[in-house]
Amino acid sequence: MTWPDEAVADSTATTPAHPSRVALFEAIRADRTGPVAARLLRLARADTPSVRREALDLLHSMAHEQPWPEAVNAAVARLSDPDEEVRRRAACLFGYRGQSGSVLAALGELADPLVRTILARALGPTAAHLTDDGLASVRFLAHLETLRAAPPVRWRSLDAALLDDVREAARHLEDLGLIWGQTLYRLGREHDTYTLVAHLLADPATRDIGADLARAACHDWRAAPTMLLPLLVQHRGRTVTPALGAALTTASISEAAMRAHGALLAEVPSTPSPRARRIPSTVTAYDSASADALLAAKPVGITRLAHASEIFEALLDAGPLTFRQAAQLYNLAFRRPGRSQAECAPLWLRHAGPSALSRLLALMTPHLGDYAIGEYYLAGLARMGSHARPALPAVTAPIDRRTRIPVNDSTRDAEMRLDENLLAGALNTRRAIHADTVPPAAPPPPRQQPAQLLCPPSETHRHT
Repeated sequence: MTWPDEAVADSTATTPAHPSRVALFEAIRADRTGPVAARLLRLARADTPSVRREALDLLHSMAHEQPWPEAVNAAVARLSDPDEEVRRRAACLFGYRGQSGSVLAALGELADPLVRTILARALGPTAAHLTDDGLASVRFLAHLETLRAAPPVRWRSLDAALLDDVREAARHLEDLGLIWGQTLYRLGREHDTYTLVAHLLADPATRDIGADLARAACHDWRAAPTMLLPLLVQHRGRTVTPALGAALTTASISEAAMRAHGALLAEVPSTPSPRARRIPSTVTAYDSASADALLAAKPVGITRLAHASEIFEALLDAGPLTFRQAAQLYNLAFRRPGRSQAECAPLWLRHAGPSALSRLLALMTPHLGDYAIGEYYLAGLARMGSHARPALPAVTAPIDRRTRIPVNDSTRDAEMRLDENLLAGALNTRRAIHADTVPPAAPPPPRQQPAQLLCPPSETHRHT
């Protein structure tokens, strides 16, 4: 029984999807009292600190799946470990997987500020009564928990208590600005957040904390970059610290902030440059002959097609679609949500005429806030121009938001960019709908609709 030791020592046991990790998890899931589980528990007290760290990480993952008192006990034994990272991992495992009464008792007995801070944070709302603790980070967490459930009449006094402890608390709470910002966001305290950021930025001792809070605000509130970018530039000091640099980079993602204050960044060393917006489509040149040949090689039941808009535009510019081409366009426009549908819906309107409008809009508007494909649907409505006027309420809804659209990406900055992209797309679409230069759609040709040529669901999926 040496392979668990080897897997932990060489980190393969903590490598996602590695066979050693899979084998370890399967063995312990099958028997938490078996030899593999016992071996992992012993590794938590190995002589090598890196092995103890890896073992505690694995125990935490296992204890997350279901209660494992032996793993919690192993963590308690390492709360005074000479290695700081071992103590951190042990505190996380004990704090989040142990009984709250035991965690509270340990918090009162231990002296290590790192361990005590982690335990207090793990307690969540239970930590709210620790506002008189001797450690600033614990008091800060306690006041923050109190604030989360407090009525508005108490907000000001709790803000003052948090400000009293913020400088010292930051020594043991590296993400203090983030967790503070999350609490303010949940309470809907947008403008109070800006006031606190201004207060923190004005003091050199808390400037980096203010920058972290400003960055969290930019991730949550659309107006935050415009409101806070001038303050960040004003209080940057002689050099731009990493925290201020990160906040400036985040604020510069906002197109509104850059329009209003972009010139201010010229004064900042290493001016951040926001990543260019993602372009919804790539234009490829097609003529009617090449478009006709390409579609002839595709099945009638096609539901996805790269460059669909360019292909069918070339055909529609040359004249009416053939019966088979119309059936293909119908399938692309109606059968499956996604980019092809978004690009082909305006073309079906052009082919079939205004009678198809209400059905097309009913397909398109539910996807406008989808961070993966919303830009394509917004671009499709923009191409419809004034014909898409009934969709204006759905287009305006994401514009009128004060908070970011909930998205899921690798980083908060990346999520903010996705929201900015959707906002820019919605604004462009609203302008296009209000424009009066859109020509009327062509009347539907006097031909039979291609409904009977549509593939049944099984065939459609087969050709996707």
